[in-house]
Amino acid sequence: MPLRIEDVHATEILDSRARPTLAVTLRTADAGTVRAAVPSGASTGSREAVELRDGDQRRYGGQGVRRAVAHVNGEIADALRGRTFRSTADLDAALIELDGTPTKSRLGANALVGVSIAAVRADAAARGQELWQRVAELSGAVPLLPVPHFNVVNGGVHAANNLDFQEFMLAPLGAAGLAEAVRAGAEVYARLKARLTAAGHSVGLGDEGGFAPAIDRPEEVLRLLVEAITDAGYSPGRDGISIALDPAASEFWSDGRYHVAGEDLTSDQLIDRYTEMADRFPVWSIEDGLAEVDWEGWERLTARLGERVQLVGDDIFVTNPAVIAEAVGRKVGNSALIKVNQVGTVTETLEAVRVCREAGYTQMVSHRSGETEDTFIADLVIGAGCGQLKSGAPARGERIAKYNRLIETADAHQALPFGLTPRG
Repeated sequence: MPLRIEDVHATEILDSRARPTLAVTLRTADAGTVRAAVPSGASTGSREAVELRDGDQRRYGGQGVRRAVAHVNGEIADALRGRTFRSTADLDAALIELDGTPTKSRLGANALVGVSIAAVRADAAARGQELWQRVAELSGAVPLLPVPHFNVVNGGVHAANNLDFQEFMLAPLGAAGLAEAVRAGAEVYARLKARLTAAGHSVGLGDEGGFAPAIDRPEEVLRLLVEAITDAGYSPGRDGISIALDPAASEFWSDGRYHVAGEDLTSDQLIDRYTEMADRFPVWSIEDGLAEVDWEGWERLTARLGERVQLVGDDIFVTNPAVIAEAVGRKVGNSALIKVNQVGTVTETLEAVRVCREAGYTQMVSHRSGETEDTFIADLVIGAGCGQLKSGAPARGERIAKYNRLIETADAHQALPFGLTPRG
């Protein structure tokens, strides 16, 4: 079924951090009008597709997106309006060609990704399909309800505290289903709040809805999480609730060293520390454990922990199929974080998932620190069969929207399998 584009329009809106982003409306002959809102990251890889900002200090401290909006309403709309595309892949190819740069820097990846997401949404609507069903056809994957990973303690660039590690997540690997997994995350979140309050810590929230206590040692957070898991009546570990980390190590790397809680560590010393954490606590996944430039360190980290811990590349991989293929060849990591706006179009995102799947690398679909109410990633993770989603804590509307979309889909389609991989 072709996509017959009638009009495209973008508007500058706000994300969850009170910073500008954009929403794109797309009108097609067969689906009517659909909308997509674009997320924005704080902890970003240097090789990400370029998010276009205005730089005008008189508006939003230079963070406005009027230029990206103008590109959608002008050059992109002129190129798409009145045209018929055989597929969303053809439309994405036209966007990439129109931009003409390797990093989408001319028109802006934020402009392109809004149009790309809207196009897939329109494609599904025109076919009378759920969005995840169309994504499954585009990706060639078996649809799968994912294990949610709840970021319940925020640090790094996501919070105003001295905690260098950026995210501490609850992963209900042992849950029987999606609704039970979300319930587990919410219940442990509540018990963690009670423990933090009893210890005199602030229970203010970071960018992604997790608590931001005045703690600097990651091991102390891990201890609190294990206690909260137990308080809520769950078993710490793969049969119950495991812990996933996103240190975002590029953020505390400088001068060839890692600066963590007042200590200056070499790559090997930080690898030793991760090994000790995995020995002492139910840590099942570590994302961006080393800096994006530290490829040799990543090779040693993978050799050391790759058989027992999921090692997720985010800043180092940037959802780029070519970079992921290079990592596979060098035995760097064993998993990739998947963010649509990191690469710029849905087609390229699904290609990154395909490269991972063929190499035996797992995939975790992710939100960004600057989010909107748009739930596209919930349908993406189901349709692409990735098995893992992180969308922040079970708090704040822009985070909860994704988890609620998963719950509603699970309820409406009870035959959908749940888990890290298809069961049975």
